[in-house]
Amino acid sequence: VGLHNHGFWRPKPVLDTARFTLSFNSRHRKNHQDSQALWKHEAVQKYLETLSKEYQQVSHQLSTDSLNDFEQRALRRRCADLSPIAAAFQEIKEAEREVQELEVMCTELDSRDEKQLLELALEEKKGLDKKMNTLCRKLFQLLVPKEKYDRSPVILEVTAGRTTGGDICQQFTKEMFEMYQNYADYKRWTFDIVNYTPAEIGGLHHAAAHISGENVYRHLKYEGGTHRVQRIPETGMSARMQRIHTGTMSVIVLPQPEEVDVKVDPKDLRIDTFRAKGAGGQHVNKTDSAVRIVHLPTGLAVECQQERSQLMNKETALRTLRAKLYQQIIEKQLSQEQSARKLQLGTRAQSERIRTYNFTQDRVTDHRISYDARNIKEILSGKEALDKLINRLLEFAEIEAVTQYLENLQALEGGG
Repeated sequence: VGLHNHGFWRPKPVLDTARFTLSFNSRHRKNHQDSQALWKHEAVQKYLETLSKEYQQVSHQLSTDSLNDFEQRALRRRCADLSPIAAAFQEIKEAEREVQELEVMCTELDSRDEKQLLELALEEKKGLDKKMNTLCRKLFQLLVPKEKYDRSPVILEVTAGRTTGGDICQQFTKEMFEMYQNYADYKRWTFDIVNYTPAEIGGLHHAAAHISGENVYRHLKYEGGTHRVQRIPETGMSARMQRIHTGTMSVIVLPQPEEVDVKVDPKDLRIDTFRAKGAGGQHVNKTDSAVRIVHLPTGLAVECQQERSQLMNKETALRTLRAKLYQQIIEKQLSQEQSARKLQLGTRAQSERIRTYNFTQDRVTDHRISYDARNIKEILSGKEALDKLINRLLEFAEIEAVTQYLENLQALEGGG
């Protein structure tokens, strides 16, 4: 018994006997943006029933005495893999029965005009529905393969775009960087600023930070891309015109495994020193402590100016450069995974506009999942509202992975 090459379980009975009738496409996917909706699909039910039966069979086989050591070890591994999935499946089934019983009760209470009891039953049903969605999410997380770099720390970079409005992009970039800094604090992560280049009128040209903690890349991996802002500027020449300006800034999120083993030949590097421009104490603009390193074969450039010591800045810049070179390898792997699984979260290209922050309408729109959130200040505070948006993206990605797997399974069956 082995794993499907996408990371999902592939028990033989599924491929040999099951005949799924899936017709998911982009139109159908719009209707499957929560875990509970996908759970109700017939193909998902059949697939999970098959896994549950296999778990029972494996458990029964383990209780027999006719197995050799090799067979016992293989079956124990398979049993350990299937056990949490089978348990979650039965837990959802039980919750579903409770929901159905409550629905019958609500119908009876409504017909007898028992308003107070009906309100209590409806409130209980609301709680059960929420529990169902949580359980379904947990189940699909068990099915979806974990990405290799999900637990890694990251290098997060923000860069202001260009616009005729002048300072709007720099101001927005500063707000975004502070949002991620606050989010790191909210998640109890460590946020170390590597580079910070402020703009002249209180904004930010470019900044980078190293963020470490629990599952950092998993939560931030879909933040990479172009973020658009629409607002009436509060300061500068453009503020006098009192019209809406559009600007952009880009976010790059680079996973940084603890051990990044990338060989860098010193002959391939050009190292420049210059005076720091950002906040950093009295040494700023007095010593050439800032370091810029250019990797000549690829043209990649990094800089660090946060430490007083030029040597320390050089070490940090080299670490960041290795992460960027390593990222090129990662991107190749991610694009291969993505072409296989077709996650509908974009190509991860940095030029892709992923989200719009419309200040005049007090609305944040994530274009990849057609999700609108109100109260921009709450999002930019980097706390619960941003965490809710990020978790919505993760849930959508999990659902897409399960959906795509079932599509692939149907295609294999059709071809076989």
